[in-house]
Amino acid sequence: MTGSVREITPDVDAGAVLAGAQFIDAFRAEVGTTQLSAREACTRMVLHGPRWIDMLTRLRNILVTPFGLKKSGEGAYAPGGLIGLFPVVSETPERLIAGFNDYHLDFRIVVDVAGEATLRHVTVTTLVKTNNLLGRTYLTLITPFHKLVARSMMGSIVEPAR
Repeated sequence: MTGSVREITPDVDAGAVLAGAQFIDAFRAEVGTTQLSAREACTRMVLHGPRWIDMLTRLRNILVTPFGLKKSGEGAYAPGGLIGLFPVVSETPERLIAGFNDYHLDFRIVVDVAGEATLRHVTVTTLVKTNNLLGRTYLTLITPFHKLVARSMMGSIVEPAR
């Protein structure tokens, strides 16, 4: 039986994933007996999420251009390739870490798949380290949208696009 997406207390080693992170949150979705890897979960979230998120991303890319910020993964080294706009930094079947460093802030998303065979869950943790006033301002502005986007993207894990 699958469940809804809920915010939980983050449970990652923030120092190992993104030392100095000032923002961290996590959301979990129960996926029942569904067998999927962290990459599959991340792919469902990023590539099969709601279309309005794609529109928000395009708008963000237009708005940040004058500030010289990267456009969604642009120029980021990705040892594990890209999943949508996210460069994959490291990966095991149970955990995928994606993200990049930019002038204004550094961010990572951690996708964890865990649980028993009959009660599996996916947890997505977001970490952000701001590097300057622009980064702090940007984080303040996007935080309310981030929570809505994170919940909506995770819904694609619980109920994949048809």
